[in-house]
Amino acid sequence: MVREKWGTKLGFMLAAMGSAVGLGNIWRFSFVAGNNGGGAFLLLYLAFVILLGVPLLLAEVSIGRKAESDVVGSFKKLAPNTPWYLTGFFGIASSFLILSFYAVVAGWAIFYFWNYLNGSYFTSPEVGYEGAFGQFISHSWHPIAWTALFMILTIVIVLSGVKKGIEAANKIFMPLLALILIGLAFFSLSLDGASEGVKFLFQPDWTALSDPSIYIAALGQAFFSLSLGMGAMLTYGSYLRKENKLPSAALGIGIMDTFFAVISGLVIFPAVFAFGIDPSSGPPLVFITLPSIFEQMPMGGIVGLVFFFALILASLSSSVSILEVPTAYFMRILGWTRFATSVVMGAIMFVMGIGVSLGFGIWSGVTPIGDLNILDSMDYIASNILLPLGGLSMALLIGWYFSKSEALEATDFTGSSIGQIWYYLVKFVTPVMILLIFLNKLGVI
Repeated sequence: MVREKWGTKLGFMLAAMGSAVGLGNIWRFSFVAGNNGGGAFLLLYLAFVILLGVPLLLAEVSIGRKAESDVVGSFKKLAPNTPWYLTGFFGIASSFLILSFYAVVAGWAIFYFWNYLNGSYFTSPEVGYEGAFGQFISHSWHPIAWTALFMILTIVIVLSGVKKGIEAANKIFMPLLALILIGLAFFSLSLDGASEGVKFLFQPDWTALSDPSIYIAALGQAFFSLSLGMGAMLTYGSYLRKENKLPSAALGIGIMDTFFAVISGLVIFPAVFAFGIDPSSGPPLVFITLPSIFEQMPMGGIVGLVFFFALILASLSSSVSILEVPTAYFMRILGWTRFATSVVMGAIMFVMGIGVSLGFGIWSGVTPIGDLNILDSMDYIASNILLPLGGLSMALLIGWYFSKSEALEATDFTGSSIGQIWYYLVKFVTPVMILLIFLNKLGVI
């Protein structure tokens, strides 16, 4: 079977940015930054993107381009006759877990968008925004229907192929998303009292740096916001042509991912401070707090409509990369067509998503891990165990299994002084940082 290729290097970069820019940038970044002091967290986040994110991103993409295979096949090809390929299954497993709950949350975003579109917004006088949100997510089948719609959109893009589906979609999604978020940021900055939100995001409270948890939070956000460890970037890298140079692409993706996170902060925090809301509202910030703010804004209905459309675009650009990970693997081992494989993989994830959705309703008493509900349990396993182990295995393959010359050649760094720094970071610094995240999330440190 002839392996598909990206049409252009820009197409790959936009698709990779789409993979990285998702709910993690708009939804997760906002509440994690809000909970960890704003500006101080942002500085640490930027530092860790440079020290951990971009070097590991480059390592992951280079593995895919060198092997020209999926997340399991790449390890088999580059480390033959070793059990190293088993680490590729961390990525396969995490993709099933992540997209099954990711699609549920993205389905909520579509429902909000629909409510703003038809003019009903998302509240009721009797129960308010929090009550309306709770009634919706606990309904037996309404949220499942919106999850199904989101999964259908994701499957259609993936089954259309690398060039005509994923690349073509992201060439539309990413510029459009950037324009929407920049427009929303300008609007948010124009609100009375918005300057306090800007100060919160850009004027560090240095006392926050005395809390060790802020370092782990920033480290984890840098790691997860770039879609590292799951094999999505590896799989995307496998569709690159040999003549496409990697260092500039990886740096560009890291910069743009950070840009989207910061712009999202400028959309949310000025509005939060303008209306006297606590910036550490946590996960409900997007689905409960912001709609209540939009209601009080001039043109709030239009702002809400545009915001949730942006959230859908960001969700879709990420979900197609997550679905592509198992699709690429099972196409190879089963010999199925792209159409059949993406439909079957997407259907399995949707069925798993039904369980996630019911976890807020009739299965709300089901807590697989401790007191965590179904969604949080799946997120815990994927984000705190599988992704760090996947990222660690990629760093170890490049830094310790490959020779130094092989690693530098794979990343187009042969003869480069910057390549020497990159190699040192991937070989020594990145594994230690990933282990710190891993052990902290497991409660060891």
